[in-house]
Amino acid sequence: MTAGFDPVTAVVDSTTRAGYYPGAKPIRTKLVAERGTGRLLGAQIVGEEGAAKRIDVLSVAVWHETPVEELLNIDLSYAPPFSPLWDPVLIAARKAWQAVEDDRSRTEP
Repeated sequence: MTAGFDPVTAVVDSTTRAGYYPGAKPIRTKLVAERGTGRLLGAQIVGEEGAAKRIDVLSVAVWHETPVEELLNIDLSYAPPFSPLWDPVLIAARKAWQAVEDDRSRTEP
């Protein structure tokens, strides 16, 4: 437990562009959510291009205390030069939500 929160994390390695598009670079996205509620507590992105765009989306979600489940339904722009079909933010949100759900299923009778 940290600062009164019991976190779960999800880390995803992806690319900055569609895989078939020239110049795709690696990007790593980490989400930290509150165990139980799924509230997004924090995020980290390491990568070259596109990291600022993505961290801005996540910082708004943290500010509004958004559960990662709600991030599954956000509609992010898609164009092969700027993002793969499933944006790294969406992939990380799905993985974080799965971690929350897995934890719930272990603790519920």
